[in-house]
Amino acid sequence: MRRDFSGRRQFVTPVSVGTGQALEKTLQDAGLKAIIVSQPIFFTAGCAVEDFNWPDRIILGTTSSEAVVAIKHIFHPLVMRGVPVIVTNHATAELVREAATAFVATKISFINELAGLCERVNGDAVHLSLALGLDKKIGPRCLQAGASMGGLFAQSDMDSLASLAEQNQVPLKILTAAREVNQGFADGMAEKISFCLQSLQNKDVGILGLAFKPNTNSVAGSASIRLAQSLVSRGARVRAYDPVAMQDAKLELNGTVHYCESPYAVAEGVEALVVRTGWPEFRALDFSKIKALLRRPLIVDTKNILDSTRLRAMGFEYVGVGRV
Repeated sequence: MRRDFSGRRQFVTPVSVGTGQALEKTLQDAGLKAIIVSQPIFFTAGCAVEDFNWPDRIILGTTSSEAVVAIKHIFHPLVMRGVPVIVTNHATAELVREAATAFVATKISFINELAGLCERVNGDAVHLSLALGLDKKIGPRCLQAGASMGGLFAQSDMDSLASLAEQNQVPLKILTAAREVNQGFADGMAEKISFCLQSLQNKDVGILGLAFKPNTNSVAGSASIRLAQSLVSRGARVRAYDPVAMQDAKLELNGTVHYCESPYAVAEGVEALVVRTGWPEFRALDFSKIKALLRRPLIVDTKNILDSTRLRAMGFEYVGVGRV
């Protein structure tokens, strides 16, 4: 809630589609004067300060030109820097956030499916992603094989959008397919690890990274959590490490995983070491030490962040996502 320069209050909040218009009508019916602005936020976990200082755009859903002037004044440094301000109606502003989340999920799911095709036809998903991302019509962001949608609001955004479409009898087939691919990613990784080990029953597997992405302790919607659960359900004994997310992970995994104090402790005695979250520190590990600790020198790099050529030269079995 903000108070503008005329003393009026402005409620500025991201909400589901239809909220702004309904709230505006409720206040009018009650004889109350208020300016309602639907302003979706696009903060990414771990990057909130950067996203606030350098937003891609500012969306304002309102019927009040007064409110637009007031909020532009509040965001004056950003407006002067050239950040686009899009003024539209409530429904459109409210739809932007959910649609953006769904589009990112679709992009991620698409490249992950292509990565599976690369593995069958001897392609390289890393090079494919790079080539596609250099196309101005496509762009490189969220186009890395091995990624998955997670975070506190991603699932709720897609649930809300799917529910809205169902209520209005509009089939969003692409969103449905993207969600299925995203949900099945962890099981696909478990199948890949099982294939490498011939079976997961009574096998020791280490996971590096539990947060849904680097630079956050959030495990909400994390594919790492789903992977750990899938491995355990198939009979594996799982050891795991994350720089900041283990406390939250413990609430999700309910004692089914052994937590370690370092990546090297995870590697000790396991038959497969799985890199699941792209923390920069995992790139800088002493892999000679890692190799000596592993029971079998198998690394499954689900984020494609490691140097496959170097690791294979060191004698590792390296398995990536969509990589030859």
